[in-house]
Amino acid sequence: MTNEAEHTEQIISHYGGSTPVRSRWTYRATEPYTVVAAFQADADRWVEWIFGRDLLAEGLVRAAGDGDVRFAPVTSGGRAVLALEIESPDGHAVLELDHAAVQSFFATTTAMVPLGGEADFFDIDALIEEITNV
Repeated sequence: MTNEAEHTEQIISHYGGSTPVRSRWTYRATEPYTVVAAFQADADRWVEWIFGRDLLAEGLVRAAGDGDVRFAPVTSGGRAVLALEIESPDGHAVLELDHAAVQSFFATTTAMVPLGGEADFFDIDALIEEITNV
């Protein structure tokens, strides 16, 4: 069971300009604790960020995140957006995501796997086998 959504977002640079950035958000019931957000860097190259679904849940209602991925619901240009700040040794970016679109994506994930019910979908035995067969 997989849910995928694709959006075009705005990346906000430090010098005040903005550039459209295509993103692809993926949630899989077989990996119920995480969400993958991929951002198109070039025509054929995507950069993936993996973070906890619980971080996204909290970030939809209040500022959340202490590490390389942070969310905050804000108003920008009179519209509700979800600010996503990502940081790595290679750089830093702030994206403005349409809050309603991300909320809809999140609602689909909770229809697939209810919050708090992730353990029912997580195959711990498969994880242990994967780790021990490296």
